[in-house]
Amino acid sequence: MSDSGVAGDAVSSEHSADFVQSFARGLAVIRAFDAEHPELTLTEVARRAEIPPAAARRFLRTLEALGYVRSDGRSFALTPRVLELGFSYLSALSLPEIMQPHLEALSRDLGESVSAAVLAGDDIFYIARVPTRRIMTVGITIGTRFPAVATSMGRVLLAQLPGDELDAVLREAHVDALTERTVTDARELAEQISQVREQGWALVDGELEIGLRSLAAPVRGRDGSVAAAINVSTTASATTLEQLRDDYLPKLLTTAQVIESELRLL
Repeated sequence: MSDSGVAGDAVSSEHSADFVQSFARGLAVIRAFDAEHPELTLTEVARRAEIPPAAARRFLRTLEALGYVRSDGRSFALTPRVLELGFSYLSALSLPEIMQPHLEALSRDLGESVSAAVLAGDDIFYIARVPTRRIMTVGITIGTRFPAVATSMGRVLLAQLPGDELDAVLREAHVDALTERTVTDARELAEQISQVREQGWALVDGELEIGLRSLAAPVRGRDGSVAAAINVSTTASATTLEQLRDDYLPKLLTTAQVIESELRLL
């Protein structure tokens, strides 16, 4: 994507009676961001989208309110929630493609189901999965969503949020007691997420579904920020907590490091 703008390719369609200019401008704002421009100021967005700054501000604030854009007060960046806008395109994304063979290798090694997810609001959103057997009453596929606070991948992803963003998520999240073990108290959740941040991984035992145990680790992109989380899921009847920590965790962390090494080459 060049700095000459992203809206120009729509000009030829503007004379159609069915053409909605405001919608085209909103898409141009989203398309202003790319791998070379992951963060942009308001002025940069306006220039790359070829729209007035006032219009760019309105579109950015709307996208931010909807959860598709985040801002630190000076610059803006897309959030993983934009994946919802192009779910059918997931198969062509480099991140799931790079992850998939490593997830398959980890699954073969451990004989367990392995997945990858990103954060979408207060949910996790599955982008890759290697199932070995059905371990939940609910089937899991690419695109499945679960409450982030009750999952190992969710806690890994939440642990990477700035303090104010995490506080907002915990405040607004509707934490239901999915099982008798589900942590619903905001203060206790914050403490557990803080521990995850310090140790670099998360273990959740029976909070999403009784008998389900899951271990997760973050995967960082080229810029050092967390791009996704990967996990290993098993059952309490098949795997002890000691096995998860002593046998599964080192292999999970190694897989995350291998994926990160490939992401750095992009």
